Parts: sequence; C-alpha cells; structure tokens
Amino acid sequence: MAAIMRKSLTGLVSSGSRCLSVSAPRHAKVSVLGAAGGIGQPLSLLLKQSTLISELSLYDVANTVGVAADLSHIESAAQVKGYVGESQLEECLKGSNIVIIPAGVPRKPGMTRDDLFNINAGIAKALADAASKVCPEAMMCIISNPVNSTVPIASEVYKANGVFDPRRLFGVTTLDVVRANTFISELKGTPVTQTQCPVIGGHAGVTILPLLSQVEPSCTFGDEERAALTTRIQNAGTEVVEAKAGGGSATLSMAYAGARFAFALLQAMNGAKNVVECSYVESDVTDMQFFSTPLLLGPNGVEQNLGMGTLIDFEQEALEKMKPELTGSIEKGIKFANQ
Repeated sequence: MAAIMRKSLTGLVSSGSRCLSVSAPRHAKVSVLGAAGGIGQPLSLLLKQSTLISELSLYDVANTVGVAADLSHIESAAQVKGYVGESQLEECLKGSNIVIIPAGVPRKPGMTRDDLFNINAGIAKALADAASKVCPEAMMCIISNPVNSTVPIASEVYKANGVFDPRRLFGVTTLDVVRANTFISELKGTPVTQTQCPVIGGHAGVTILPLLSQVEPSCTFGDEERAALTTRIQNAGTEVVEAKAGGGSATLSMAYAGARFAFALLQAMNGAKNVVECSYVESDVTDMQFFSTPLLLGPNGVEQNLGMGTLIDFEQEALEKMKPELTGSIEKGIKFANQ
C-alpha cells in the first residue's frame, strides 16, 4: 500500500501553489458551514492562510458576520464573506469548490457521539440538501459527528436529488490519523512530522482502527503496548472532553485536522500527485457500505481507494469487533435520511 503523503500544515499552506495545473481551480471557493462554532472559527482561520483559496465563505445561524470581519483583516489573499441564517445559505454556497461542515453541537462529559445524533443528524441533512442543489459538484467534507452516520445521511440526500458522486463525499477522519501519529511519536521517539500511521474503519470508539503494523518509520509494539495505544487513540476524543471538564470537545485539534484534509484535497484538485489521506467514504473494501481507508486523491476527488493492506491478527480481530457498531451507525443514518 502506498505510503501516506503528509506535510506539516505550514508546509501545506505555504507550498500549495507549487503543484498546479493550468486547468485546475487554483483560486478555489471554500464554504464552511458552522463557521462561528468551536471548530468552525479556528478552521476558518487556518483556511484563510491558504494560497489556493480565493474566497472563504462562512455560514452559521448567528455571529458569522463578526467572524468574517475579524478574519478579513488578516493579510492573506482569500476574500472572506459571512452569511447568517437559512435565507443566506444558498448565496453562501454558490460556486463553491469545497464545502466543509463542522456544524452541530459538541460533545459534553458523559456523552457519546451517538448521543449527538438527533440534533446533528438533522443539521447535516439540511445542509447536505442545500449543497446538493446549489453546488452539487463541490467536494463535500463532513466533520459533524457522528460521522459514521452523518456521511451516510449526506449520501442518501445526494442520491435522492440525483447528484451523488461517491468520489466527492468525505467524512473527515483525519484527526484519528493526527492523534495516532502524535501518540506513536511520543511513545517511540520517532520524528512526529515523519511518523505516518493509517487509520481505518469509522470515527468513533471501537470503529477507529489504527494500523500500528503499518506505521512508517516501522516500529515494534508488544501485545499490551499495542492494545493500550489502540485504546488511547480510540478514546482520545473523550480524553479531551474530560480534560475540558464541560468546556467543550476537541475543537482546536479537529480544526487542524480539517484544515490538513482540505489543503491536501486542494493540492490534489490542482494537479499535485501522490496525495494520500485517510477518509470515510462509500467503499467496497469491506462488507460495510462506508469505511475509512487511505485514498489517493485527484482533481475529481477519490482517484483510487488504496485499501487496508495486510492486517495482523490483532487488527483483523479489531476489524471484526467494529462491524456491528459501524454497520448499525450506517443503517441508522440511511434510515434517518429516508424518513
């Protein structure tokens, strides 16, 4: 399996203009839906720095005009506009090349991602419906939890509107990769910017499966060490929720991960080669309809699903263990979308 191509976020921002084709959308419009929230604001700040973005379109139900005004003072090329409320959503989305959805309520102590379903599922469905009608060819990147269900919801909405392209719909699971790389580096002393660990499955609890057997540079893990590290990566979101003690969830690291994925996608859309990121997409790699694996990205989104590679026994057992939960989350999303 091809190695994951990863640069630091600074590198992705500053070098983004070096790998361009003449016909590609160098000056992209990126819309952030939920831009005034805990993830949306730092995500928009990071996106504002990209040389590949000419227009940053920010939407939320409140406070977006102020966020846009604040960001507009930053000395970078992207023009920023704020839109508030459902009546302005269509204008926000017009001409978008990429749509990123971090909208929804955050987790609080004691809550699981599934507890968020009833609120965030409706938000994801409404925003996906609008995007599918206004900018159906845009790359759709969903951050709103539970990703295991909100991506299937969006898929069904796009299918119902006759515009579904599985190459262009992504569940952003990049934070699981970022955490895996960081924790492995801390544990093994590898250079954090060079540590690469593919993470497959979904984006909640046991559905998150870091493939520690495929880490680059190669590392050796004992059985207990492997199990403990896998569990920490799976529960890292809860670690942050508990540390913030009611003050929010993983907003800053999620914003970083969302920006990293968006910058990788922008580079691929602009002709860069060998751009690989893990993402939760419609997939035939397993018998689960949606599944995250390393993807080779290109101008039209997913160019090739690189699959899982060879799993060791521990990973194969974890894959089987996740199936009931991930399948249930997918089915729950599909059922909700078709109500």
